[in-house]
Amino acid sequence: MEVLFVSHKHPPATGGMEKQSLELIEGMRTYAAVHKLVYTGEENILVFFLRLEKRIIKLLKKHPGIGLVHFNDALIGSLALRYHRRYPQVKKVVTVHGLDVVFPWGYYQRKILPLFNRFDHIVAVSEATKRAMIARGVSPARITVINNGVDHAFAHFAKHSVTESSMISHLQLAAQKPYFVLLGRPVKRKGFSWFLREVVPRLPDNVRIIMAGPLRARRRLARTLLWCCPPVWRHLIELFLGYPSDEGEIARILQQPSMQAKVTHLGKIPLPALQVLLRHAAALLMPNIPVAGDMEGFGLVCLEASGAGTLVVAADIDGIPDAVSHRKNGLLLPAADADAWAERLHHIISHPAQYRHIAADFQHYTLQHFGWDRMCQAYASCFSALLA
Repeated sequence: MEVLFVSHKHPPATGGMEKQSLELIEGMRTYAAVHKLVYTGEENILVFFLRLEKRIIKLLKKHPGIGLVHFNDALIGSLALRYHRRYPQVKKVVTVHGLDVVFPWGYYQRKILPLFNRFDHIVAVSEATKRAMIARGVSPARITVINNGVDHAFAHFAKHSVTESSMISHLQLAAQKPYFVLLGRPVKRKGFSWFLREVVPRLPDNVRIIMAGPLRARRRLARTLLWCCPPVWRHLIELFLGYPSDEGEIARILQQPSMQAKVTHLGKIPLPALQVLLRHAAALLMPNIPVAGDMEGFGLVCLEASGAGTLVVAADIDGIPDAVSHRKNGLLLPAADADAWAERLHHIISHPAQYRHIAADFQHYTLQHFGWDRMCQAYASCFSALLA
């Protein structure tokens, strides 16, 4: 079979959706003749969208063997809906992730998403995303859940790398202090400011929180422009642009003297440093909280950490339970329940050997049940059935 993949979420940009897009397109080369039309950042994103229809039709004419076009998220899928009648000879499939389904623009919710029944099939990355699509009028018969994978290379990081001691020093990690890791973009649904405000004060003084990911304390112009907008539009713009909506609050909390002794923010760090950081952590934490109009579609960072052998403690919310099965490859806690989080983290710190063994068992489960090739096999089976 021949497949054309269309995506505006692709490297060199970074993130879970970009990683999934890359792994799907490259991994599918084992199962199909692959063509791709992806946004690489070399032109304005609006130009990419405006020229999308023309480029799709051009590729279909150039490669008449293409039998299926795959759109890698609901945004680009919705933009292509009006083009479908221009190429009726091919099957159309779209993958939906989470935010691209619950995005709280009334017109999009009422008028656009129900039209996804025009797609020949829809792939949801989690059961939560599938439920969200069904709630918006999409036929369950059109939806298949295919979970994202994980890079098994995380599991093969050398335990005694020559550079490890110097890297730990570079990361300013005190060997005598256990630490937990918070990792990712500072958006509100991640719950970082909630965790710093509600849970960290309840932890023992000898425990540190290490945060990694982009953080710019000063975005004065962007924040000023956003705050000039009505709250509803500001929320929509933040979600659409992936704006770090929790960044200002995190920066404010980190300025407090009581936090400076307990929390270290490293900013964005390279992969080798991240691997070392995870290896020595007591756990990776994913304390997501409910945010209207937003959701965590899957929780790829949980799989990556578990695959590296790090204990994962995550909120039982949205699509995270598709990535983290409680007591199989991680621990799930109620979202926004500070008492439950503080109690579990106290227990982890008090029983380090016990949780190291648990983390090793969790790692085995993750590597057995998740992988990018496993994901690609599922997509290949789905596509083959449509083309049969």
